[in-house]
Amino acid sequence: MIVLDSSFIVGFHNARDAHHNSAVTLMDRFLKGEWGRGLLLEYVFLEVSTVLLVRRDLGVAARVGTLLLDADELDFVPCSDLFSDAFQIFTHQVGSRLSFADAALAHVAQERADGLVLTFDEEFGRLPGIRVPACNSSA
Repeated sequence: MIVLDSSFIVGFHNARDAHHNSAVTLMDRFLKGEWGRGLLLEYVFLEVSTVLLVRRDLGVAARVGTLLLDADELDFVPCSDLFSDAFQIFTHQVGSRLSFADAALAHVAQERADGLVLTFDEEFGRLPGIRVPACNSSA
């Protein structure tokens, strides 16, 4: 399993994003099953919807939201039960500046995805036990 971060999803769905080409390459690897099923946290879904609304428009945000919720390759992860663990990670982080949503994502990655995260957020590279596949390697 692998956890998908909003930077990866937005990069893939926004051709104007600086990470678009890398996201397309990584998405191809993901869809071929290289890392197994994807985990989509509720927090990440909220971030993606908001960013696409602001950077693109409501139509794009709604289309991508529907695509994500209907994707057979993804398991949706509600976040209410993760709140306490995410808050602990968020408030006790040292050497990183994770958002609250990213703290939840790191927790789920470590608990359910062997530390794998599809992201372009460099903060994840500062966390022990988190692995971020490079665009040009098999990690």
